Amino acid sequence: MSAKKILLVAGDFVEDYEIMVPFQTLLTLGHEVHAVCPDKQAGDFIATAIHDFEGHQTYSEKPGHRFRLNFSFDDVNPTSYDGLVLPGGRAPEYLRLDERVLMIVRHFAETEKPIAAICHGLQILTTAGVVGGRRCQAYPAVKPELDQAGAIWDKPAAGFDNACVDGNLITAAAWLAHPAWMRAFLQVLGD
Repeated sequence: MSAKKILLVAGDFVEDYEIMVPFQTLLTLGHEVHAVCPDKQAGDFIATAIHDFEGHQTYSEKPGHRFRLNFSFDDVNPTSYDGLVLPGGRAPEYLRLDERVLMIVRHFAETEKPIAAICHGLQILTTAGVVGGRRCQAYPAVKPELDQAGAIWDKPAAGFDNACVDGNLITAAAWLAHPAWMRAFLQVLGD
């Protein structure tokens, strides 16, 4: 596969694995990945959160690592990227309020470039209005938003370890799906 240029949009309290694993996986495979956050510059840090499934009614949350951004959000030109990654965690709930983030997402949707979104990252897609009629997975707590946005719910496997592909849209429920989600994203990226 030839090297691609990937945009990864995240923010404070992004899910730790959902930013670290895709970022490092894509870099390992030789892709150029720009990790950005609104109102932050290259070299700034964002806080991450570790979400785990420990038998409670929902996931638990613990402090994660500090993640260093490697590109400035203000310098993003969405036309120069081949794919988009939207990790989950708590960051998507406020990133979806940023009109420029929504504009970037709409660019990828309109040009049918690959979009990989996981867990709560789909909250950004629902707010951008790009999931109507599309099959999607997400963390189950996001299902009502997907339903209201006109998406078709693709029920995750019991272990949250599978992914859903609908054209250029690659989605998954949680970090347990990283192997399937990243493999599908790379296939859609093509050579």
